Amino acid sequence: MLVDTHVHLNSKKFDDNLEEVIERALNNDVETMIVIGFDKETNARAIELAEAYPFIYATVGFHPTDASQIMPDDYELLVKQLKHKKVVGIGECGLDFYWDKEFIDKQKEVFRRQIELSLEYDKPLIIHMRDASEATYNVLSKYSNLKGIMHCYSGSPEMAQNFIDLGLHISLGGPVTFKNGHKPKKVAEMVPLDKILVETDAPYLSPHPFRGKMNEPARVKLVAEEIARIKNISYQDFAKQTTKNAYKLFNIKENE
Repeated sequence: MLVDTHVHLNSKKFDDNLEEVIERALNNDVETMIVIGFDKETNARAIELAEAYPFIYATVGFHPTDASQIMPDDYELLVKQLKHKKVVGIGECGLDFYWDKEFIDKQKEVFRRQIELSLEYDKPLIIHMRDASEATYNVLSKYSNLKGIMHCYSGSPEMAQNFIDLGLHISLGGPVTFKNGHKPKKVAEMVPLDKILVETDAPYLSPHPFRGKMNEPARVKLVAEEIARIKNISYQDFAKQTTKNAYKLFNIKENE
């Protein structure tokens, strides 16, 4: 019924209780999980998990905070991984000027390369953006026929519309449930139903009432329930629509 479009089950934090975490997700309406890679180690682990479970898919990419370390050979491996039948997207990629202001040009270079691979292999981008809304938009706006996700979107409603106009989806996670989460709530209100997705970003950004604790994919249900409330539609209708959006974007056949 739900798709967690961004979860890091490939994190070492899940090594001790992975089976329990997966079982809880399945018991809380989560039927599909997209495990997001962001470096060589997590890319490989995401694929490993996708091979092990029929309801898990993987993405592979390079996080902007690792951009300074990316070498030409790294792209050769990435291209091989993009051809894997259960790899459905590229990223987590993008721009992060919060953690890294030193290698901005290199971040943009690595981001552009992944955008080009997204277009070449027809796989959606998983876009990380932190303190870099305008710069991210400026890079993306140079391309046509984009598809992808503004992951755990934290920007303004106005910028959200700009990204939607580029063809991208807006995904919201735990912060939309926070009592002081005014901005993501406004974004949830304005994003069209056919352009919205839900995620956990687990083990990070746990929703209310678990804020500050380790997150897990079962809690994507709390995100979906809150957005349905904001949009004044039933949870069931919202879940059905976001699942349809996710399957279409990632080119996954329903209940495959």
